[in-house]
Amino acid sequence: MSGHSKWASIKHKKGALDAKRGKIFTRLIKELTVAARNGGGDPDMNPRLRSVIADAKARASRTKRRSTKRTVPAARH
Repeated sequence: MSGHSKWASIKHKKGALDAKRGKIFTRLIKELTVAARNGGGDPDMNPRLRSVIADAKARASRTKRRSTKRTVPAARH
């Protein structure tokens, strides 16, 4: 019966780690959305957006490039 305990331990650790990553990812996407809405979707003309993108690349390497590119145009509307 020791296998059950090991899987439960893995499941709890993975769940906690996934929740932590999800919280970081959500915060970065919210910041991207706000920066794109306030100053426009062009990072060259919007210093806040440029810094948020740099922060996303530096802090969360698991942030998908596709999702950041998709968020900026969606926030402009």
